[in-house]
Amino acid sequence: MSTIGVGILGGGTVGGSLTRRLLEEHEVIALKSGISFDVRHVGVRNLTKPRSFGSDPGLLTDDLQRVVDDPAVQLVVELMGGLEPAGTLVERALAAGKPVVTANKELMAARGFELLKVAEKAGVSLLFEAAVGGGIPIIRPLSQSLAGEKISTVLGIVNGTTNYILTNMTEAGMDYADALAEAQALGFAEADPTADVGGGDAAAKAAILASLAFGTWVAGDQVYRDGIETLGASDIAYARQLGYVIKLLAIGQATERGVCVRVHATLVDEGHPLASVRGAQNAIFLEGPAIGQLMFSGPGAGGEPTATAVLGDMIDAGRELLAGTAATPKVQFQPSRLVDFAEVSTSWYLRLEVDDSPGVLATVAGMFGQHGVSIGSVWQEGRGDGATLLIVTHAAPEREMRAALDDLANYEGVSQVAAAIRVYSDDV
Repeated sequence: MSTIGVGILGGGTVGGSLTRRLLEEHEVIALKSGISFDVRHVGVRNLTKPRSFGSDPGLLTDDLQRVVDDPAVQLVVELMGGLEPAGTLVERALAAGKPVVTANKELMAARGFELLKVAEKAGVSLLFEAAVGGGIPIIRPLSQSLAGEKISTVLGIVNGTTNYILTNMTEAGMDYADALAEAQALGFAEADPTADVGGGDAAAKAAILASLAFGTWVAGDQVYRDGIETLGASDIAYARQLGYVIKLLAIGQATERGVCVRVHATLVDEGHPLASVRGAQNAIFLEGPAIGQLMFSGPGAGGEPTATAVLGDMIDAGRELLAGTAATPKVQFQPSRLVDFAEVSTSWYLRLEVDDSPGVLATVAGMFGQHGVSIGSVWQEGRGDGATLLIVTHAAPEREMRAALDDLANYEGVSQVAAAIRVYSDDV
C-alpha cells in the first residue's frame, strides 16, 4: 500500500473533522482507497485554541508555509477559507508540483480560473468538490459525467442558513428577526450572518456552478446578488396563497445572448422540486436537452459532510499522484459572455399599499403599461382607507420593471411599494 504525506491548512470545523477522520479511521480509509494518508502537518493560526481532534501537539504548526514547502508533504488540503493567505499558499503548492484539494468557494469564485491554469501548467490537480454543496457530489458530475451535455439551467439552494430561516418563516409563521435568532442559537447562522443572508456565499457558489455547467468562466463579482433581509412574514404567507414558496436561489441560465447568473429571493412554484427542500438542506437542480431534469440534494454544510467531499477529492488526487497523471477537471472554459442584468427578463410579485379609491388600479396598470410590463394577475386585500394590491407580472426586462417601480413609488395613490420579489420562470 502506498503512503502519501498530507499537509492540512486549517484546523477549524472542516479541517478538524477531516483530521480526526484521517487519524481515527486511517485503516478503514486505507483499505477502501488503497492509499495510506499520513498527516504530516496541520497548519493553524492559533496554536493554543482547543481543537476538535485529539492529536500529537507536534502535528500543529502556525508556520503555514512549512505545511506547503515540507518535502514530506505530497498533497496539500486547504480548509482555511478566505482569499489570503489561502490563495498564495494554494498557488505556491501548485507551482511546486503538489496537488491541492480545497473547500474554499470564495477563493475558487475569485481566482479559480487562474489557479486551474497554474495547476494545468504544473501537471497536477486542483480539486474543489467541497466548495459547493458541502457533502453533495456536484462538481465531479458537472465536470465529468455531464461534460458533454448542453446544460441550459442550473438552479440551487446552496446556503443552508437562509433556507433554514425561510423554512421557519414559511412553516412556523416566524418573522425574519426571530427566524435568524433561532438559526444563530442552533449554530446554523454565524454571529455576523451578512455573507449568508446577503447572498454573498450563494453568489460565490453560483459562479462556480455556472462556470462548470456552461463552460464559460464566471467570476464571483460578476454575479448579481440580493439577500433575504427585507423579506416579511406577510409576503411569505401571501406567496403561499398564490401557490408559491420563497427561496434564496442561485440561478444560472444559458441563452443565445450569453450567460445570466444571479442570486436573489425568488418565488418558486410549489410544484417545483426545489420548493420542498426544507431546513438547512441544499439542493442543485439541472436541466438539459438530453438529461431532462436532475436534482442533487443533501447536507450543504457542516464539518462531517464537507470533510467527506474533501476526502473523496483526496483519494482522487492520491490515485492520480500514484499514476503520474492529473485529475484537474478538463472543462474547456471560453471567454465570458454575460447578459447585462438590466436586460434580464423575469416575472415579479409586488405588494403595493394603495388608496382604496376610484382610478388607482387603472393608474397603476397604466404605469406598468408605459414600460411594457404586462400584469398577469392582481388581487386586492382590504377595503376602506387603504388597501393592499398583490400583483404578479409577466416576464419583463429588469430595466423596465425598475423604472415602473420608481414611477409607482412617486405616485400619490401608492403609499408604499412594500415588496418586490422576482418569480422564477424559464424566460431570461
